[in-house]
Amino acid sequence: MTLVHLGLGTNLGDRPANLRAAVEALATLGTVSACSQVWETAPLYVTDQPAFLNMAVALVTTLSPHDLLARLKRMEDQLGRVASVRYGPRLIDLDILLYGDVVMDDEILTLPHPRLHERHFALAPLAEIAGPCLHPALAASVETLLGRLPMADDVRRIGPLLTL
Repeated sequence: MTLVHLGLGTNLGDRPANLRAAVEALATLGTVSACSQVWETAPLYVTDQPAFLNMAVALVTTLSPHDLLARLKRMEDQLGRVASVRYGPRLIDLDILLYGDVVMDDEILTLPHPRLHERHFALAPLAEIAGPCLHPALAASVETLLGRLPMADDVRRIGPLLTL
């Protein structure tokens, strides 16, 4: 059993419903042990698109990193994600942020997520459920990494998923 932290994002359709459906689907891959609150964030890279809702989920699973990634990609398809431009709008995005203390980089998967330490929209929700967890490649806690980022006016907590 491995404790994995996932990042969820959506900026199309009924965004709260997309997140709810994703959390329910994730329960088929193991035990969802924690969910952050939902954060609304401005899009990065491709900025001409709707704002995102983001959250983090802790999942205890027996799946290997590659098996988990494959199942997450299938789950995105089943939840209605359609391929578009990189960093473009999406119905749902499911990313492995941390997979226990695993550090790996191959042609399919990089762990921890290679841009986690740069992204307020991923670190802010992750800090709610895993603040003291160490980023195994950077040897710094999630809280520390978040604190190193400049303040972000375009990232705001909007509340628990169940109330949206």
